[in-house]
Order: sequence, then C-alpha cells, then structure tokens
Amino acid sequence: MVPSFLSLSFSSLGLWASGLILVLGFLKLIHLLLRRQTLAKAMDKFPGPPTHWLFGHALEIQETGSLDKVVSWAHQFPYAHPLWFGQFIGFLNIYEPDYAKAVYSRGGRGLLVLEGPKWLQHRKLLTPGFHYDVLKPYVAVFTESTRIMLDKWEEKAREGKSFDIFCDVGHMALNTLMKCTFGRGDTGLGHRDSSYYLAVSDLTLLMQQRLVSFQYHNDFIYWLTPHGRRFLRACQVAHDHTDQVIRERKAALQDEKVRKKIQNRRHLDFLDILLGARDEDDIKLSDADLRAEVDTFMFEGHDTTTSGISWFLYCMALYPEHQHRCREEVREILGDQDFFQWDDLGKMTYLTMCIKESFRLYPPVPQVYRQLSKPVTFVDGRSLPAGSLISMHIYALHRNSAVWPDPEVFDSLRFSTENASKRHPFAFMPFSAGPRNCIGQQFAMSEMKVVTAMCLLRFEFSLDPSRLPIKMPQLVLRSKNGFHLHLKPLGPGSGK
Repeated sequence: MVPSFLSLSFSSLGLWASGLILVLGFLKLIHLLLRRQTLAKAMDKFPGPPTHWLFGHALEIQETGSLDKVVSWAHQFPYAHPLWFGQFIGFLNIYEPDYAKAVYSRGGRGLLVLEGPKWLQHRKLLTPGFHYDVLKPYVAVFTESTRIMLDKWEEKAREGKSFDIFCDVGHMALNTLMKCTFGRGDTGLGHRDSSYYLAVSDLTLLMQQRLVSFQYHNDFIYWLTPHGRRFLRACQVAHDHTDQVIRERKAALQDEKVRKKIQNRRHLDFLDILLGARDEDDIKLSDADLRAEVDTFMFEGHDTTTSGISWFLYCMALYPEHQHRCREEVREILGDQDFFQWDDLGKMTYLTMCIKESFRLYPPVPQVYRQLSKPVTFVDGRSLPAGSLISMHIYALHRNSAVWPDPEVFDSLRFSTENASKRHPFAFMPFSAGPRNCIGQQFAMSEMKVVTAMCLLRFEFSLDPSRLPIKMPQLVLRSKNGFHLHLKPLGPGSGK
C-alpha cells in the first residue's frame, strides 16, 4: 500500500503541475495577444480584405485559385494589404515595385536564410563558384542530363497519348544538380540520392503547409504532430545525405593522387569550390556551414528549375507561334554542331525573352517572406516598424496592371532590350532583387536555355485540353494535376 502522506504529496504535485501549465499557457496567450496587438497596430494604415475571426485569410489562401484571389485583392488595395495566417501571424503583403524596392534594396532578414555579417561572409565565399568560367563546363552536364530525359520522352511519345512531364523534369534537374554539386557520375541517381530527392520534395510541401496552417505555428505543438515528425525525418534524411557526401569528399582529398585528379578535372563541382573557399582572413566554412550552403543550393536550385521548365513548356504548347519562333532560332544557332556551346547561350535572344515572359506569368517562387531588421518608410509615406513581417507576392507583382499592360497576355517583347530598359528595376523579380538576389540565377538561366532549346529541337509540344494545369502555390509554383502535354517527335534532322 502507498502511505497516505505519499498519496497526498503526489496529489499536491499534480495540482502544482496543472497550475504551472495553466499559468504558462496563460502567459503564452498574453504574449500572443500583445504580439497580435503590435502587428495590428503596425498595419492599421493598410486596409485589406476581411478576415475570418479565427483563420484570418488562411482558408482563402489554401483554396484552388488563391493566387488569382490575391491579384484581385491587389486591384482593390493598391501597393499592399495585410495578410493573416490565423490570428497571430500577420504579414504586409506587397506587390508594387516601389514597395519592393523599399524592402529589398536594403537587406533585411529572410525567414529561411542567413542574416547580417555571416550572410555577407558566405556570399563573398560563394560568389567565385558562380563565375562564368566555372559555369561554362556545366553546359555539357546540362546537355547530358537533358538527353537522357528526352530519350525517355521519345519512348513515351510513341504511345500517342499525353503524359505528365513534371516528374521527369524533376529527376533531370536533380541529376544535373547532383553532378554539378557533388560530382556524381553519369550512372544516374542511386538509392541514397533518390531518398534525398524525395526528402527535398517532402520538405517543400511540409513547409508550405505549416505556413498556412495556424495550428502548426507553435514549435512545441508542431513537433508533437505527425506532420512535424515527418518534417524532422525528411530533414534528417537530407542532412545525413549531405554530411556523408562531405565526409567522403574530405577523406578523398587526403589522398594526393585523388586531389590532383580533382584539380585537373574538366570542371570543379560546387562542393570542391566550397571546400577550397577562404576569406581574406583565411577562414573557411565549417562543416555545418558547408552542409547549410549545399542544402540551400540543392533545395532552391532543384524545385525552382523544375517549376520554371515545366511552366515554360506549357507556355510553348499554349502559344505555338512563339514555340515555332524559338525553335527556328535555336536551329539556326546550333547549325551543324552536335551540341550547344557556352557562347551559343548568349545568342538565344528570342528564347530568353520567352523564358522571362513565362517567369513573369508563372514565377517559380510565387511568394517570399522577409522580416524587417529596421523600420521602413514607403513611397506614399506609410511606414512599418522593425520586426514587421513582409510577404513579397511576386505572382501579383508580375500581374500588376500599372506596370504590365494586359498582364494576362503572353508577350515576349516585354523583355526586348528597349522595353526592359524603361521598366522599374523591381517590377520583375523571378530571382528576387537587391543585395540578396539569387546568387545562382546565372546557373539557372544557363540550364533553362540548354534544356528548353534541346526540348524544342526534339519535340513539338501541344496541350491536352482535358488536363490543363491547375496552379498550386507551395514554396514553388506547381500544378495540382501535373503538366500533361502531347509530344510529337520531330525526327533526327530537327536537332542533335
């Protein structure tokens, strides 16, 4: 039997614990209410769409067609409006070039990236990895990965039915990144690499779901849910993969013969460059920093490229006159060569304009977030204090009719040299803008040109009217039902 005094002490302990939980819960609620009051006060100068008493705008943001809903709000509320995910997370949603300039021309804290001096140090260390001389040999890598994908499409096209191109483009983009980042061979993706691919895809979906689900905003609650535990497992798979590759590469570099072989290679991969990077004080990246940079490059470079290529090919199928003109241009550039060379990419003028116009209509990253490190005053005199959260709605910015006449029309000439020079520098932001613009944008554009040019030389693309893509914003812009296109092989004489 348990003595009565012990029963009493256990009972008292239980009461104390319950009381403590109630007090902590009450303090947390007070903190959230005060934060809500601060956010609401900061944004009271900005009218916006009505909110649900509990969910804010979260329900509307999760619906199909939410992107165009925000565009309609942008017409109703010029410059910006509040956007609430639940009652305690509020952003100022901006979609006007001068507002974008006020936020993005001065740094700030990205919600998924480094900040301050550490970001600047890493940026300096990474910049040499994206120099033209480093990127030039990657054209051969882009070509080989694309050829493998196109051979696969040749077989599928023989069936005479439309098929979803998205997964194949995703595997091609990952295969390319594996070669350019880790120096993977041409044998394709192994089991470990495929697990990494699935983990990255999982993380993209889970992060977006967490953002728009207010019940997941609290870390303690989130990590207890199946959703949170799935996120942690995916993180672990991604980190373990990168850690193992870094360990293997460092061990290999201890061997003098291997080191010389790597140094004499046709091109260095991203990991080689990171391992050799030193700042002016001869300080190199730590293992944790290496992993963070590699994961960022893989995470941001894989899904965004997949989205960009898929939406571009959809645009070519939707607008056959532009498809034809792009194909004629790249045929002429290729001539009697077997493959594209680096210098050919600069000659792809019309293709580049069409790629940029597809980026305008279907930006690979439709929305990005920023926390202000300093107060900001906007062009119309309204202001926000430090600590405020900003949502840069790139999709709505690119459809802002004050900047882009007839914004729903596909018009490649918007990006002619003459027209582009007259436009606000923050009107077009597929790779962000200002000091924190995407360091890999030259890599991404080079890959886009090679892949899309090769696709247009091998196939004629047309729509499947019964399965048109349905826009679905996650961290990247995807299609809810895939990208089903008809592909007609153009024969061996159409391109190599």
